[in-house]
Amino acid sequence: MVAATGEIGDGSKIGAARARLVIAASSVGTIFEWYDFFIYGTLAPIIGRLFFPSGNETAQFLAALASFGVGFGVRPFGALLFGYLGDRLGRKYTFLATVALMGLATAGVGLVPTYDRLGIGAPVILIALRCLQGLALGGEYGGATTYVAEHAPRGKRGFYTSFIQASVIGGFLLSLVVVLTAQSLVSKAEWDQWAWRIPFLFSLVLLVVSLWMRLKLHESPVFKAMKLAGRVSSNPLREAFSTRENVKLLVVTLLGIAAGLTVIWYTAQFGALYFLQNAQRLDDTWTRVLIGIGAVISLGWFILFGSLSDRIGRKPSIVMGYALTLILVFPLFHLMAAGANPGLTEAARRSPVIVSGPDCRYNPFAMSGQKTECAQILDHLASKGVIYTKATTPGVAISVGGRAITDHSPAAIDRALSAGGWSIKKVKPTLRGAILIVVGVVVLGMLSGMTYGPVAALLAELFPARIRYSSMSIPYHIGTGYFGGFLPFISQYIVARTGNPFAGLWYTFAVVAMALVVTIFWVPETLGRDLD
Repeated sequence: MVAATGEIGDGSKIGAARARLVIAASSVGTIFEWYDFFIYGTLAPIIGRLFFPSGNETAQFLAALASFGVGFGVRPFGALLFGYLGDRLGRKYTFLATVALMGLATAGVGLVPTYDRLGIGAPVILIALRCLQGLALGGEYGGATTYVAEHAPRGKRGFYTSFIQASVIGGFLLSLVVVLTAQSLVSKAEWDQWAWRIPFLFSLVLLVVSLWMRLKLHESPVFKAMKLAGRVSSNPLREAFSTRENVKLLVVTLLGIAAGLTVIWYTAQFGALYFLQNAQRLDDTWTRVLIGIGAVISLGWFILFGSLSDRIGRKPSIVMGYALTLILVFPLFHLMAAGANPGLTEAARRSPVIVSGPDCRYNPFAMSGQKTECAQILDHLASKGVIYTKATTPGVAISVGGRAITDHSPAAIDRALSAGGWSIKKVKPTLRGAILIVVGVVVLGMLSGMTYGPVAALLAELFPARIRYSSMSIPYHIGTGYFGGFLPFISQYIVARTGNPFAGLWYTFAVVAMALVVTIFWVPETLGRDLD
């Protein structure tokens, strides 16, 4: 067991070099594994075009995000499989297997022929590889977190495990850096044709480095002590659900911890990324650079609040982060909108777009085109990121700034939008605008750090050692997989249906509000608990 003095099960002490190796190997492996997972989300627009062609940009993008969510949907099954293996066979070799599976599956995405060459088989294979990625990720977090927590001195458990939390955003940041670097080395035509595969294939290099580092690690001292004492669980999954108290902890962890923190994280990263690229029409490269700068600055929040939880407790930081998110999430996105494309914000105020007709039901997934004229207009506006409102009238009509447009062709609508001050082309931010965007991302990162930083220590302290890997992995990955993994799809679908780029934030607001209530009333404080 890990005591406050830094002693492990056999009475020896954890040296500084050993502690650094434990944190580094676990964190670097987690960075690489999350890089593999996030590279797909970062390149969702081009994946949508190449693997889900339909002639409908919105449908392509949503299909790519849905397949992105599929990987998250499989994560609970990975938690079941690798959680069982981790509690039965050990922490070290289980998360060696997860990182190997993730690296190979990600490289496979870079080798899959596109729809033009393979037809329907292309998206089928792509989704199968996403499922393998989800299985791997379902086992990674629980393994790395359990391993580090069981090495950490009791008084520094939040600090040690916060590096695992920060490594998740590190994986997202690495995905942005590799994409930007690869894009800078080739022409746009080459990028669209073949070079987009480079970030996926690069995962093989990261896999070799990660395996090399993790092979240097020893087994967790807590697991070794359990094995020597003959106390390893014979069936950790059955044992995890065998008592009413543990089942209650699983449900509370899912709804109060995993669901809440993950929607904040994905709103801060992917939510902001898609909001700026699509709704605000910000240049793609500038968007990635600014999100990346904000992510670099935000890394410190996870370490800060993880370390702070060793003094004030795990729960206060999480509760405060949830409460502040409810207060700040909408103002922060309005701040980023003002920085990204102030002309768009002003156009929405001065020249509102109103679309009306007898049947304006808009289906963002329509692969063969919208059925009604009104829906066709809405589809065009959604693809341009234009904010609109709908009304019901006997005939189809569209007005920009109160001026009716008689010609409803896409070209005529674009001309009317331009005349009304709408900037439908991609724009680059001013210096002031770039600063506002980075500030918005950093504050969102702070909210994520407040809720995510202390969580690894809290999860490890909630459950007994015999079933820790399984018990913390199952609710965490159900919560993050379903509430968080489908957040990009759900939020962007809401935006497409409503024409309001801020409407998708209501999903984040609702989930965080639920998590706040559950955490206040049912999540226990765990600071100081023994991990024996």
